[in-house]
Order: sequence, then C-alpha cells, then structure tokens
Amino acid sequence: MLKLADYIKQNNGKLHLFGLCSDIGVHSILEHVYGILDFAKKNNLTKVYLHAFTDGRDSPPDSGKGYLAQIEAKMAEKGVGKIATIMGRFYAMDRDSRWDRVQRAYECLTQAKGGRAKSAQEAMQQSYDKKITDEFIEPVCIVDQNDQPLAKVEDGDGVIFFNFRGDRPREITRAFVDDAFTGFSRAVRPKTYYLCMTEYDATIPAPVVFRKPPKMKNIAADYFSQLGLTQFRCAETEKYAHVTFFFNDYTEKPFHGEDRQIVPSPKVRTYDLQPEMSAYEVCDVVMQKLETNQYDFIVINFANPDMVGHTGILEASIKAAEVVDSCVGKILDKIKQLGGAAVVTADHGNFEKMSDEDGNPFTSHTTGDVPLIVFDEQNKSRKLRDGGSLADVLPTMLEMMELPQPVEMTGKSLFAK
Repeated sequence: MLKLADYIKQNNGKLHLFGLCSDIGVHSILEHVYGILDFAKKNNLTKVYLHAFTDGRDSPPDSGKGYLAQIEAKMAEKGVGKIATIMGRFYAMDRDSRWDRVQRAYECLTQAKGGRAKSAQEAMQQSYDKKITDEFIEPVCIVDQNDQPLAKVEDGDGVIFFNFRGDRPREITRAFVDDAFTGFSRAVRPKTYYLCMTEYDATIPAPVVFRKPPKMKNIAADYFSQLGLTQFRCAETEKYAHVTFFFNDYTEKPFHGEDRQIVPSPKVRTYDLQPEMSAYEVCDVVMQKLETNQYDFIVINFANPDMVGHTGILEASIKAAEVVDSCVGKILDKIKQLGGAAVVTADHGNFEKMSDEDGNPFTSHTTGDVPLIVFDEQNKSRKLRDGGSLADVLPTMLEMMELPQPVEMTGKSLFAK
C-alpha cells in the first residue's frame, strides 16, 4: 500500500479504487473502501476516484443507488474521494471469457467511453428509469460542470482492486497488467501501479495486499491422492472453478489421480433465457464416466440453481429446478445400479426464495440451512443428526467409504451415533 502511495506521489498521479460496491460480503465489503479512503487521506493522496461496480446479484437488484449514497456520505465525511464511473458487474466482473463485456468496462475506465451523468445518483436513476437493474448497468462516466469525465486511468496512476474473492477480478485485471493479454485489442494501456487485494491468480503479474494463508493439509483431493484413489470433477464453465480451484484450496494443478472435464456454459446474456444451461451435457459426461467404473470419488456441480436463481425470474428458475432434478435422478439411478453411494447438498441457498416481502424479485443468496441427502443402500437405515455444517460433509462421506478421517479435518460425520 505504501509503495502504491509513493508511486502516485512520484508521478503526480491519481488513486483509483475498483470493486463491487455492495455490503453483502461475497466479493467485497464497504469497510474496505472506507479503510482505503482513510489510507489515502493519511498519505495525502487528494485525487482519489472510485469506479463503482454495482451488484444486484448477491444484493437486491435495485440496492445500488443506496450503497453509492452511503459511500458518497463517507467520502464527504472523510473529505476525500469521488465516484468517477459506474458499471454493472455484468461488464466489469465477468469470469467466462466474454471479452466484449470486459472490453466495454476497460474502455470506460481507460478512455471514458460510455454514458454520461452529472452524479452517481443521476446515473443510477437513469438506468432504473430504463428498467436496467444494478447487475446490468451499462458503463457510465460521471462528468464535471464542463461535461468532462471526472477521471480515467492514465499513466502514472495507481489502482487498487478491493474485491477479496479471486474469480471475478481476474479478467479485467489481466487487461490492465498482462503483457500477453489477447482478450481484445487495447487501444490504450496505461502504465500504472496496479494492486490486488488478494492473490486473484498466481499467474497475474501484479502485487498483492494480503497473501493467502498456508495451504491446508489433507484436503479431500490431496488425501484421496495419497491413498491412491481416483477422482473426477465436472461442471460447466460458470462453476468449473468451484469443483477444481476452490475445492482444492486454490490449487490450479490437479492432484495425482484426479481427472477433470469442463462443459462450456451457453453464450446467452442472462441464464433465464436458457435455464437448462449445460446441465444435460454435464449429466451426459458424468453418466459416461460412471459407466467406466474407474473413479472412487466424483464431484459434480450443477450451476442452474445459483445462476438462474440470480436472475430473480420464477418461471425460468422452475424450469432450471426441473432440469437439475431430472439430471440428478439419472445420475443417482446409475450410481445405485453400480452399487455406489452419493451425497447431494449445496453450499448456500438461492432460488428457494424468489421474491422479497414486498413481492419484488429476490436475486441474492439466502442464509438458511441447506439440505443434505445421503443416497446409500448400505446406510439407508441410519439417521442423520441435526445442526451440521459444510465441514461435516466430507467426514460423512469418509465414513460411508470406510476411510479414516485425517486429524486436520475438524468436522464430524453427520450420521447420528
């Protein structure tokens, strides 16, 4: 952070804050924004600009205007900072190589291409008046009294991306820092000090504020590999990282005995337009792998309940649920035929709640308990205890597999004793 400040001072540059401006805590929190503003003031950085990526996916779809009002109030209170651009996460936080979206975000940030508004509140209202909600707000620049953009990223400037989750900042970050970037043609590429809140990817050539903690020992992939067991992971593009990179404690390289297959997600603007997504194709791949009977442990993710649920469109979500139900049923039937066992669960809720108390679309994750279903002929007479957590899922599966639980795993089997 101090190197960032020094670079800006030496070049008489500006400080730019990139990040998701909601307070849900999935990708970012506003306290980090306020902390950076305090840092800027303490270090006498006066040209400070926020490029607000609006949420509407993990947060209510029209909550962005309120969040930006909170941020502007804090800026006024601290005497530092202005909002320079606004754009929906649809553009600035893509993770599926939809480079046309990322290009629009990049060109707004570096060339001030996009819409115009006199204030952040005006920009938000313009979008709401067009029935465009937070996630999909098209890139817009805030202009001064002379109709000139307040700020764009230029040579000698510093950038801090304050998102802490790594999957969605990667593409736009690579556009700024990667010499070998090929996602789109960059008309300008400003020379900056670009700082990431966490390590978004080990191959991104940019400094990091907070390094990752030491790797965990005896995670599932590592443990099964040590035992000589085989593994298979499958998901479509939107959730492929979740069954590989995230599941393996931010490790890109597969462990010995671990195979993977990605199924491309459909290229549609929003998944209510194709609520089945690529579930049928994922199901087909898994069915083929089950037929080979070569894997001891298989991890599958169906993206539909999350990705379609985020649209807030009930009819599409019902269709998505029906598709996933059909696919899971086929897979479980095959597992039963082969004499195997399975656990069906989720890591959060989403489309079980499609409207809020006022009847408006509800697009966020929910915080309620998730179901866990054990599909196992050998254990069908056993009861599951209440009060479990995600840490208990793998210990439950290890008991089903009659394998010892490593001491590093702090969870406990969900089978009632």
